[in-house]
Amino acid sequence: MPGCRHEAVESLRAQIARIEQRPALSEAASRQRRLSGPFALPGGLLHEVFTDERRNGGAALGFALAQARVLAGPERPALLFVQLRREAQDMGLPYGVGLKSFGIDPDALVLTRVESIVEFLWAIEEAVSCRAVAAVLADIANAPGALDFTASRRLSLRAQAAGTSVFLTRYGKGREASAARLRWRVAPALSGAVAFDARAPGAPRWRVVLEKGRLPAGRAGTEFFLDWTENGFVVVDSSTHEASPEAGRAPSPRAVPAALGDRLPQAG
Repeated sequence: MPGCRHEAVESLRAQIARIEQRPALSEAASRQRRLSGPFALPGGLLHEVFTDERRNGGAALGFALAQARVLAGPERPALLFVQLRREAQDMGLPYGVGLKSFGIDPDALVLTRVESIVEFLWAIEEAVSCRAVAAVLADIANAPGALDFTASRRLSLRAQAAGTSVFLTRYGKGREASAARLRWRVAPALSGAVAFDARAPGAPRWRVVLEKGRLPAGRAGTEFFLDWTENGFVVVDSSTHEASPEAGRAPSPRAVPAALGDRLPQAG
């Protein structure tokens, strides 16, 4: 009968809809659990991470990697690092052993080098569309004309639609119009004190200024000192440089000395 067939079709549609939604719901729940830290941000955003000097590129890349690491999970395990081939010699690459000591799986980081800025933008867009990618880290040393407001707007819309964050790490004091949701200025800061030896260097610390955009409700201010822990960033009191009470969790262990390449002996 027509009525029975209609009900059967509607029931089948409902079952298909539940099947299609189940992975997305599972992914959303898993991501929400991972975003419980005091300085965690949701996925699907275009970030600009600036540092004034290239010598501080490690701080900018470390900030972007730390944010991306929180977004990664079983459903989205991969992180993509994109770089122009002609800039790679000057800027270098993330070091796998160092990443591992801070809780980032080097096997999950896909390194990509492209020839032109057109391929650079294309690679970002294609990676954003891949559901296995949690975040794209795009390192660009100069300010090419192709990376204009229109291009950033396209990247922002793609990131929002796919739920995949994009971190553009950039250098210098100049700023162009951009559709990035958040723009950060990052620099290394004096590390915190070490127990029993006030003169010894402590764990890495970042000085971060939010130049554009707003953080989620409950996080006021535009300038922060951040420490890295096993659960993400924690905010350090700028007046005392001590971790705020909301941190609540012990920092991750100190990085172990990295082995030299090709199994060369380390100088003692």
